[in-house]
Amino acid sequence: MPGRRYTRGAGLGSLVLLVLVAIVVFGDGGDEARDTGRAEGGRAQAGDAGYAGGGRKPGPGVPARVTRVVDGDTVEVLIAGREEDVRYIGVDTPETVKPGEPVQCFGPQASAFNHRLVEGRRVRLVFDAERRDFYGRLLAYVYLRGELVNARLVRRGYARTLTIEPNDTYAALFVRLQRLAGREGRGLWDACSP
Repeated sequence: MPGRRYTRGAGLGSLVLLVLVAIVVFGDGGDEARDTGRAEGGRAQAGDAGYAGGGRKPGPGVPARVTRVVDGDTVEVLIAGREEDVRYIGVDTPETVKPGEPVQCFGPQASAFNHRLVEGRRVRLVFDAERRDFYGRLLAYVYLRGELVNARLVRRGYARTLTIEPNDTYAALFVRLQRLAGREGRGLWDACSP
């Protein structure tokens, strides 16, 4: 019956989402060696059932190579021979290079983590509703070997959530990961007073 198939499909989708959240939550044993690029929390795949947004799935994305890490949430990439600045969607790391701003608590650690994670690596950029921000930077979810880097930064306590609609596909996931990082006292949640 069509109704039963829909119910099963919805159940399967919920199960897939639950498994993805479990991977994100329990897949991180805190091993620093894995922080250099092996998959852990934030394993939502581009275009799969793990998205948590408002009815739209992220697109397939485009391949790029990270040529320079600017800070914890911004990188420069090479896409088809063209250099682009990319701002990670949905997350905000403490400032380290903003003109007129002092270096913020845990900013150097977030920047160093992002350097170790993505600099010189091939990544896939997946876009949301808006492709560019006010400054002309590309806005993207950044995937490294299938892992959602944006989510990893939040889960490890290097970033806070920053939802700017309509780019909110993974907002609910990021909020859950931030709560978990806060409860566990990870990263900036341990080092910086509120």
